Amino acid sequence: MDSQLLGKTAVVTGASRGIGLAVVRALVAEGARVVGAARTITADLKDAAAEHARGEVIAMAVDLSTPEGAELLIERARAELGAIDVLVNNLGGGDAYAREGFLSADDDIWRRTFDVNFFSAVRVTRAALAGLAEFGGPWSVINVSSIAAHVPSAGPINYSAAKAALAAVSKGVAEEFGPKGVRVNTVTPGPTLTSVWEDPNGFGATMAAVRGYGHHEYVEMTPNRLKMTTGRFITPEEVADVIVFLSSDRARSITGADYVIDGGAVKGL
Repeated sequence: MDSQLLGKTAVVTGASRGIGLAVVRALVAEGARVVGAARTITADLKDAAAEHARGEVIAMAVDLSTPEGAELLIERARAELGAIDVLVNNLGGGDAYAREGFLSADDDIWRRTFDVNFFSAVRVTRAALAGLAEFGGPWSVINVSSIAAHVPSAGPINYSAAKAALAAVSKGVAEEFGPKGVRVNTVTPGPTLTSVWEDPNGFGATMAAVRGYGHHEYVEMTPNRLKMTTGRFITPEEVADVIVFLSSDRARSITGADYVIDGGAVKGL
């Protein structure tokens, strides 16, 4: 199926690894020109266009946990690409978690969690849509959430709250900007096999230690622990495929939607 993204332009945040990197690679494979933003630029991000002659990747180092970072990203992206067609707010995670329950998170942890998982997307989207009339675009905004927004017990409470807030804002912005031709959707992955789980210093390893398990043991038991019907982790490429579809005009009648990719973990309607 032709995604109709050849020659389109996109901005992807949290692009250096995991889902963000998979999205950059998928968009480039479809012929898009992409600004991949991350605090740290990895070799993988720099090389993301190497296998595809049609697309282009511009790697941009920026701290999106600050208000200034969001303005800088959109300003530089427009200088490089011109009009932006697609915005993918993928940045998330971070290291500020209520690891041992609600009482273990002070104001600083809550603030840092919301800066990375909520305010980064709000600020980048606001900066991009503020120039809609002048510059044109973005016409498709995709915010990457988490099943923790639907099942707060599945993740640290501060992270779950930030992702739930992101889903609510996505719905509201979709309604407000829909008459202007902008589509806003949320993609909500379940446990996805990225460094969040695999890194020995990452979230998975940290939670394993808190709960008294070995790192690899805890990761292996996670799909069953979360009652994932498929019995396995999601891959970043599976999430990226959905984001590419929502980026395209083939999804032009889809807005305000939440695409859950969770291997059957969320059992409710």
